[in-house]
Amino acid sequence: MSENCNHDCASCKSGCSGHNAQEMPKEKPHLLSRIKHVIGVVSGKGGVGKSFVTGLLATEMTRRGYSCGILDADITGPSVPKMFGLHERATGDQDGIYPVKTQTGIQVMSLNLLLERETDPVIWRGALITGTVRQFWTDVIWKDVDYLFIDMPPGTGDVTLTVFQSLPIDGIVIVSSPQELVQMIVGKAVKMAKMMNVPVLGLVENMSYLKCPDCGKEISVFGKSRADEMGKTFGLSPVVRLPINPLAAQAVDEGRMEFVREEAVNPLADKLAAL
Repeated sequence: MSENCNHDCASCKSGCSGHNAQEMPKEKPHLLSRIKHVIGVVSGKGGVGKSFVTGLLATEMTRRGYSCGILDADITGPSVPKMFGLHERATGDQDGIYPVKTQTGIQVMSLNLLLERETDPVIWRGALITGTVRQFWTDVIWKDVDYLFIDMPPGTGDVTLTVFQSLPIDGIVIVSSPQELVQMIVGKAVKMAKMMNVPVLGLVENMSYLKCPDCGKEISVFGKSRADEMGKTFGLSPVVRLPINPLAAQAVDEGRMEFVREEAVNPLADKLAAL
């Protein structure tokens, strides 16, 4: 991007480092949607359990009496419907598209809920992917949602940029894992959020440890936790450490995400409730 860019060029409108997120016009949700708070769940790399954390936060806030929704923006790798045991297709009419509800009433919209077969691959280029994410905001009827969680694909690419620029994000939750490499990745996510004027609401280190079922000792399967260190380095609070929980993993595989409970996430849920 040229240093002389005046922010009027076509490429700039799709996103450039010179833009401030607050300068970009926000997409309006569907006329029938009622959404109070929009929370992005991001990770700098794949495989850290971002979708799991998204589901965990949505279920915890639902238990607290809030109405929640999940917009699955990971278009080419959607896993949210499987986690919640959703296999029916989303429906629509002349008014718009209706998300599918989970057992506890969480509203979910994912591309997998629109495919004829949920195992069909989505082989799309970036423009089509980002356009679909926008449609999940503008064409889907989100009814009386207190917290809409956006499960974003890993990295700081097209979809993350589109969400930051186009949607009224209240803040993001960054998901990491204990490996040393992740500190650099978290730094990239924090810096992008700062550049886009998006608040970081907290850090979740997933798979932080495994608790021995016999003695209760914490075993660092993926290396020493760096959660507190990263929290101090990047000024993030709260810092949440989630354990490796085989029972939780089994429940997710069986589509019973709503039966998973992790008390460690409570400080972050408290912060969300205070927005």
